[in-house]
Amino acid sequence: MLTFNRAGVLAITVAAALLSSAARADNTSPVGLWKNIDDVSGKSRALIRITEANGTLEGTVEKVFPGPSEDQNPKCGECQGALKNAPIVGLEILSGLKKDGDGYAGGQILDPENGKVYSSSMQLIDGGKKLSVRGYIGISLLGRSQTWIRQD
Repeated sequence: MLTFNRAGVLAITVAAALLSSAARADNTSPVGLWKNIDDVSGKSRALIRITEANGTLEGTVEKVFPGPSEDQNPKCGECQGALKNAPIVGLEILSGLKKDGDGYAGGQILDPENGKVYSSSMQLIDGGKKLSVRGYIGISLLGRSQTWIRQD
């Protein structure tokens, strides 16, 4: 039978508190792994890893979830220049986002389905468990949003 003295219980309690506060601290930044949810179909399309360097956020596709009748290793056939026919896995789709008030703005997002690059903004929601990602042309009113779900 397992027994704990008061010092052992205290140590476990302190460790649990530190771990839970560390987990909460991660939810204050969009850095991490996210599953995007398509705003049209409602289905998961990819896992995107968001990283930060010098105060700027970038996002790279780590995994895709193609349907059974879709290409299992899709490429960005509609992309232009060096990205033309680049594999979607490994593709940087978010760039240049910087902290702006409660959210992040001033960046760009690439839609691999049509190869177009849009202005982008994002904001953590639901206590940092979700991320609202918006792509738009010109003004934010002319665009669409997706909700991404934190995976780590």
